[in-house]
Amino acid sequence: MTKFVIIIAVLIIITVLAKLSHGYKHKPPQYQYKRKKFFMSRAEHECYDALIIALGEKYFIFPQVHLPSIIDNKVKGQSWRAAFRHINQKSVDFVLCDKVYVSPKLAIELDDRTHEQQNRKDRDAEVERVLKEANLPLLRLENHGHFNPTEILEKVNSNINQG
Repeated sequence: MTKFVIIIAVLIIITVLAKLSHGYKHKPPQYQYKRKKFFMSRAEHECYDALIIALGEKYFIFPQVHLPSIIDNKVKGQSWRAAFRHINQKSVDFVLCDKVYVSPKLAIELDDRTHEQQNRKDRDAEVERVLKEANLPLLRLENHGHFNPTEILEKVNSNINQG
């Protein structure tokens, strides 16, 4: 009889604990954030300024654009979720869009020493492949510490005309 009472008591305790834990909702972690002091690196900002001087009247210039914002991953015959995941964490430094339809016309990557690392080379090659497949030209600009608006205008016009 004592065993029976102990078993019943244990079952009651387990049931009560199960109900309590079921009603308890796990609170997701609350991460802390702070605003960045600058939106772009110094080199990106200097390049942006040169782009505005060279192209600001003809194009909208958007910095730090993630590929899903300019590339459609919903292509018939493929898993759109997998295609989205593949490009979701990739971005380009700048995108030029026409001022009438805000349609992407050219992606621009600002290359510095980090682009010499193998993992970055692999990433760059894949971004180039994706943009080429999507028929969006890509212009790679070398970061030599200065940006000439006239040279940038020539390179942009050449790349847009080829695309």
